[in-house]
Formats: sequence, structure tokens, C-alpha cells
Amino acid sequence: MKTISYKPSGVCSRQIDIECEGDVIKHVKFTQGCAGNTQGVARLVEGMKIDEAIKRLKGIKCGFRPTSCPDQLARALEKMAENGEN
Repeated sequence: MKTISYKPSGVCSRQIDIECEGDVIKHVKFTQGCAGNTQGVARLVEGMKIDEAIKRLKGIKCGFRPTSCPDQLARALEKMAENGEN
């Protein structure tokens, strides 16, 4: 099982912890942020393939911000994939 702790920027959450097994997301935990939304996103992507989660979440904006917690999760997953950590 591979894990990553990602420090998001431009959003309310302060850290995203991700556990993957192969190319499948097993667990996601956001620290801070909008609790209901981040918990919902985390549960929705559990069991999903990394590439599919990136495809669905990348580019989502939060109000006037150019990014969002789901977008930051996609960026963390991209980083994990680029580093060959999945």
C-alpha cells in the first residue's frame, strides 16, 4: 500500500492523506476544510481508480477560487502517479 500526504494550496483544507493499493484509491482524509464536502468527496473516490478520479475532479473550482479541495485531490493523485508511487 502506498501513501502520500499532500499540502494543498488555495483552499481551506490544510492536508490530504491518501492511501492507494496499485491504481485503486483505498482511503482519503482531508484535514480541515468544509467537513461535509471533503468527507463526501473522500468516500466517493474510495475504490475508484486513480486515473478516473483525476478525470472527474481536475479543474473543479470553489466559488471565486481557481481551485477546490476536489481539484487539489486530483493534483495530489497526479503527483503520486508521476512519482510512480501507485
